[in-house]
Amino acid sequence: MALTVKTGVEALPGVGPARARSLARLGLTTVGDLLRYYPRDYEDRRKSASIASAPADVPVCLTLMVAEPPRLSRIRKGLELVRVRLVDDTGSLTATFFNQAYLKDVLRTGETYVCFGKVEGEGARRQMTNPVCERADKVRFTGRILPVYRLTHGVSNNLLAGLTLRCVEDCAAQVEESLPQELRQAHQLAEAEFAVRNVHFPADENALAVARRRLIFEELFYLTCGMALLRTRRDKAAGFTFRLPPEKSFLDLLPFALTGAQRRVMREMAADLTSGSPMNRLVQGDVGSGKTMLAAYGAWLAAQNEYQCALMAPTELLAEQHYRSLSPLLERAGLRVGLLTGAVKGKARKQLYAALESGELDLVIGTHALLSEGVTFANLGLVVTDEQHRFGVGQRAALSAKAAGQPHVLVMSATPIPRTLALIIYGDLDVSVVDELPPGRSPVETYVVGEDKRQRMYNFVRKLVGEGRQAYIVCPAVEEKEDPEMDREDFWNITKPYRQELDLKAAVTYAEALRTQAFPDLRVGLVHGKMKSKEKDAVMTAFAAGKLDVLVSTTVIEVGVDVPNAALMIVENADRFGLSQLHQLRGRVGRGKHQSYCVLVTSTHNQDSRERLRVLAKTNDGFQIAEEDLRLRGPGDFFGSRQHGLPQMGIADLAGDMRVLKEAQTAAEELLQADPGLKQPEHAPLLHRVKKLFAEQGDVFN
Repeated sequence: MALTVKTGVEALPGVGPARARSLARLGLTTVGDLLRYYPRDYEDRRKSASIASAPADVPVCLTLMVAEPPRLSRIRKGLELVRVRLVDDTGSLTATFFNQAYLKDVLRTGETYVCFGKVEGEGARRQMTNPVCERADKVRFTGRILPVYRLTHGVSNNLLAGLTLRCVEDCAAQVEESLPQELRQAHQLAEAEFAVRNVHFPADENALAVARRRLIFEELFYLTCGMALLRTRRDKAAGFTFRLPPEKSFLDLLPFALTGAQRRVMREMAADLTSGSPMNRLVQGDVGSGKTMLAAYGAWLAAQNEYQCALMAPTELLAEQHYRSLSPLLERAGLRVGLLTGAVKGKARKQLYAALESGELDLVIGTHALLSEGVTFANLGLVVTDEQHRFGVGQRAALSAKAAGQPHVLVMSATPIPRTLALIIYGDLDVSVVDELPPGRSPVETYVVGEDKRQRMYNFVRKLVGEGRQAYIVCPAVEEKEDPEMDREDFWNITKPYRQELDLKAAVTYAEALRTQAFPDLRVGLVHGKMKSKEKDAVMTAFAAGKLDVLVSTTVIEVGVDVPNAALMIVENADRFGLSQLHQLRGRVGRGKHQSYCVLVTSTHNQDSRERLRVLAKTNDGFQIAEEDLRLRGPGDFFGSRQHGLPQMGIADLAGDMRVLKEAQTAAEELLQADPGLKQPEHAPLLHRVKKLFAEQGDVFN
């Protein structure tokens, strides 16, 4: 049977129903899926050697003959060994295979094999353990660069590489070329067939680099085109058109002057709200930059136009904090403000539902409770979500769906993200940056210290508490020998037993040690992600009320309630966190009138890690830190907790490929200027690929 890109994987040799189900778990159901399932890594199997010249501990290929029949030994239940003597012109060695009894009958005396692996021992005691062996006249995976794929239970790399090789050989020429020829020539991009062949089984390093560049560009190009088309579709949608009262009427409500950055974003919001199209704007800015006042401006404008506003926060504490800060301010302008969280029950909840449905409330602030079936709005015109990365796209859409038409949407984030990445992470949102702090805020003094300064640090905690201040101490794990919480890809590559030996301060045991040893006379609290929401909220409320001196926590407090009296943030094992995450944690202090401090504790002797932490000591600029974090670590910190709903990248990593990203974005903008809807016949393959990419996420282009 001739294979095509649409052929199901069941048609491939060796794939029965069970293997097909395993492949389906990886999203592989057709030949085309296999061709687009790119390797995560490569193993270079081109280096050859003889038995005598083979280097120690370096995998090489050796061409060897089986000198005598293999011997099978059953050591115990579950452990079988096959040993065989292999020779070449320079000597002999013994190859040992664990639990591969079938090789006793496969490796035949007198036949020549290419064996890949490490040669150990000296002289007559040379040996190999579990080498990859292929008959010299039928080599497939030795003597070449071998792809290494992401796997699942029931699918080995050998199986996947074999299936993909067959697909590449039979069907690479069938891969549709979706990029226009002029574009490929302008950006020196390889053809689709060359790229697919060489990304899986590259002829050499240069062919691999050329193939990867084409596929990375292609993927980012599709993504950029899709985002632009989503934006175009949104711009065509009819929105609620607000009239604009004098800005001074709002400014007169405030007991302080706004910064220039806040005034600039207000003007950007005003332009959106009066345009006739739905606003979809992301406002991102450092902790304390005054984003909440922009939400207040939006709610005020909505009320002036007889529309309601809903503000959704990720936690009850944060929702209550917004309620306490916004209701006195907006009630002065005649707005009626309500609070809806899980804690609002019974009669109070029913009354709030009724007030929303009748239009008696202008602004409701709440948590996921706003998504409840009972919540009905009289005239919802503006949806605001705070700490957007804590919500999924579906949740934002569910709240927007409670409006009679297409409401305006404002999303806020205190995680500074480089603008290039923000355009990707937040899809079709327009991006505003509040890049100016209100006057009078003192920068948090930041220090990087080693274990030798621990006692001095504890003395400093005691000194600040004696002055009436409070302190946070953040740990990377909940309990001893538990995997850390942070999203750090290279850390996960360390084997689990070794990870468990690492000296990671664990919140539960550390809090107990502080209570009983370091600070027996202080009030030490504990909060972590495994606690129930009510327990967490109770501890955080006690800390905010000044009933605790020290709060030991995991990164659960990264987004939390304001505690102006907290003046010290200590982060244990700080080298295990990303800079952006550390900056977010540091933002928990410095919110009051007192000078605040951040102490980053590390026991690492790695100079690069220490230098990375010193970036925080040098600057409080979140965007500068985000750029540095992106350069050093890649986008893991930004994408680890991003909203769901963005097409997943198959090959582009958005950090190492930033230059290609910018090139692809520019190319997409130029093409869409010439053909805004990709309606020209020659762009049909491109439009098809873009639609397919976004259809997987539930976005359908008309």
